[in-house]
Amino acid sequence: MTSDLLLLQKFYDMKTKEIYQPEIKSKPRINVVTLGCSKNIYDSEILMGQLKGNHFDVVHEAEKVGSNDIIVINTCGFIDNAKQESIDTILQYSDLKDQGKVGKVIVTGCLSERYKPELEAEITNVDGWFGTNDLQNLLTSVGADYKYELIGERLLTTPSHFAYFKIAEGCNRPCSFCAIPLMRGKHLSSPIDQLVKDAQNLAKNGTKEIILIAQDLTYYGLDLYGKRNLDELLRRLSDVDGIEWIRLQYAYPSGFPMEILDVMNERANICKYMDMPLQHISDNMLKSMRRGITKQKTIDIVNQIRDKVPGIAMRTTLITGYPGETEQDFEEMQQWVEDTKFDRLGCFTYSHEEKTHAYSLVDDVPAEVKQERADAIMEIQQGISFEKNQEKIGNTYKILVDKNDGGYFVGRTEFDSPEVDNEVLIDAKIDYATIGSFVNVKIDTAEDFDLYGHIVK
Repeated sequence: MTSDLLLLQKFYDMKTKEIYQPEIKSKPRINVVTLGCSKNIYDSEILMGQLKGNHFDVVHEAEKVGSNDIIVINTCGFIDNAKQESIDTILQYSDLKDQGKVGKVIVTGCLSERYKPELEAEITNVDGWFGTNDLQNLLTSVGADYKYELIGERLLTTPSHFAYFKIAEGCNRPCSFCAIPLMRGKHLSSPIDQLVKDAQNLAKNGTKEIILIAQDLTYYGLDLYGKRNLDELLRRLSDVDGIEWIRLQYAYPSGFPMEILDVMNERANICKYMDMPLQHISDNMLKSMRRGITKQKTIDIVNQIRDKVPGIAMRTTLITGYPGETEQDFEEMQQWVEDTKFDRLGCFTYSHEEKTHAYSLVDDVPAEVKQERADAIMEIQQGISFEKNQEKIGNTYKILVDKNDGGYFVGRTEFDSPEVDNEVLIDAKIDYATIGSFVNVKIDTAEDFDLYGHIVK
């Protein structure tokens, strides 16, 4: 065969291969829907980082869905309301699947970890159920590989200037009302060096505030280093260039490591803020809740924190309607809230959770009484918050600007965590601020939970 014929044959073979080559379909888009707490937000971001590393088009809570989309629902199973929201969301997307409006529905997270057999039996058109530690299996189910080189990489769902920063998983505490250990397992700290590297990566991408989260921050290090090591972690994270605020959430009162307060005083970029869920104050309730602390010790630890870090903002959460809570128990808590004057406070009604220690008790407080008591606590707190905000009028604070909304630039002081605490509003018709920047704001007026002010140079 001549060289010309050989070239022609080669060209023909190439064209034939091109003509008959099977169509390579693009990967489906993956839409991650996150329910529940900041720990779930973090988990979704890790999942999304892995999916992006596998060259998937991944989005978070997209308003419009496509017929080829894979929906991954990261569920919450903590209390009744959260469980119901998770189930409703699963049913919503499984109905869309039946209608051909989405491709697949996959469920992960705490609800799936806790109730997988029951959910599989009741909702049969979900394509996969995965628990809280099933990331690798979930990735495999959508045709992705778990990439170890991506450990610590995340696709943030928050504005890029702040990020939730999980330092440990699980919990070893024996609280009677809590199902977290059933869903998250025992406490497992992340190594300091890895956390510092993660913080450096965030800072390189413009993150200025990291919000430390875990089921119990104060237990950090016991499993890895044989001692509570949160103070050393804070110092190492404080040294990361670009991180201007470090915020602590979910500190446990029993065994609280007081040395972290020294670090808070030493380092300007550690916010004077402490989120410490205390749950109740009656000795009867604290004992039944298995909190490992008494009323007097609780009062003492709050006073010691405030004495050691003047001006610190303390946030707590409480439970009303726990089994056996009498009117006297509740009135004792009311008086304590009035006396203590927490800067921030949230209140939940008790949820009777299977397989918890408290489930053996009689859930004897009627639902309407639980809610009335919670409302009464929040009414007290509303008044306290108003008084404290009035005291801020005329003062100037460093504000981190989160968004532009409703004609205002909306930001926070170091004393406020996103979503749950007070906000500072700056009239956008008068002042201009860049989202993610720090500005100094003088407070002009104040309401129960909002402050209004103007930017000062």
